[in-house]
Amino acid sequence: MRAEPAAGRGALVVAVIGGGPAGLMAAEQLAAAGAQVHLYDAMPSVGRKFLLAGKGGLNLTHGEPEATFGQRYFSRSGWLAPWLAAFGPQALRDWAAGLGVETFVGSSGRVFPRDLKAAPLLRAWLQRLRGQGVQLHMRHRWLGWDEAGALRLATPQGEAALNPAATVLALGGASWQRLGSDGAWWPVLQAAAVPPLPLVPLRPSNCGFDVAWSKHLVSRHAGAPLKGVALCFGNFSQKGEAVLTATGIEGSLVYAASSLLREALAALGATRIGFAAPFPEEIGQASLRYLAANGIQTLATRFGGYRDNFAIAEIPPEEVIALACGADHPDAQAVLMPGGNMPCLGVADAIEARIGKPVISTNQAGMWALLERFRTPDRIQGAGMLLRERPTLR
Repeated sequence: MRAEPAAGRGALVVAVIGGGPAGLMAAEQLAAAGAQVHLYDAMPSVGRKFLLAGKGGLNLTHGEPEATFGQRYFSRSGWLAPWLAAFGPQALRDWAAGLGVETFVGSSGRVFPRDLKAAPLLRAWLQRLRGQGVQLHMRHRWLGWDEAGALRLATPQGEAALNPAATVLALGGASWQRLGSDGAWWPVLQAAAVPPLPLVPLRPSNCGFDVAWSKHLVSRHAGAPLKGVALCFGNFSQKGEAVLTATGIEGSLVYAASSLLREALAALGATRIGFAAPFPEEIGQASLRYLAANGIQTLATRFGGYRDNFAIAEIPPEEVIALACGADHPDAQAVLMPGGNMPCLGVADAIEARIGKPVISTNQAGMWALLERFRTPDRIQGAGMLLRERPTLR
């Protein structure tokens, strides 16, 4: 094992682990405060996901009022409020302008660079960092700490030890392994901390939905943007943009709603479920994959086979009850019923009385999330355990 070169005299040496936007911003702020900053990343270059985001225009932030913008973080909005007050959407636009990159507000309210590219912004940012004396060390993967408390780094020349005055971990998530976002740091950090850190397991935050479009629609409109539209289910309603794909629908507007069912299951502590959906099985596969990626085991499924949303809204109550009961399993802790048009609320209590466990529908989850978002203690009777007992997210 070799030691990394020591820093110059008198400088506070800080190591930043991670070369994504969070790591680069941390390095910039530390260098501006007079620290000697060494940034380490396992990949050959920094900002790789940042550059990929540029292919979609590089949505930097949103142009809506700051009070409204904060609500996009749902249950985390209060926790993040001081950060957004210190560096909100307008501050981010001013920062980009300081790098010579002008921005504009699009029709959706989202903010983009004027040229819709990430590379010019990243180049200007790296030039500023180098001017501040920030040193970038590529192909340096963080391995944790050794017994003496030194940082362990795997480098092209072998394993190295580093003893900075402080370390900033800007490690990212696990959304794109090829670009370095592999989540490999999670077990390292969990094992190294004494006492153990209360790390939240990595979970997908975005989820598109499969739709069995007709061949005619796919041939003419796959890849088409949907602008100025609103997504509504239950009490959830939000305007924005989405993209019609060959297999369904994706985009920021859809992603905003995908976590509601996941969080409702987490509030009930359910990790083993039955899955009862009104649509055909091939449409439900995306939901099942999403649940599995979030640690939810589906023990039984039942599909109604409906393809028409208007027909789903007219499903008789006794058929909805039978669908839910058919998806129950002795080891399931709850039955999940996606499909906002399916009339579940009025029969939720009847289903739970028969199966002896909670049922969670799309509309229930939306209403529960709205009540959680506004921190109201109200409980709703006659619409299932989730709204009657109002469990909070664990």
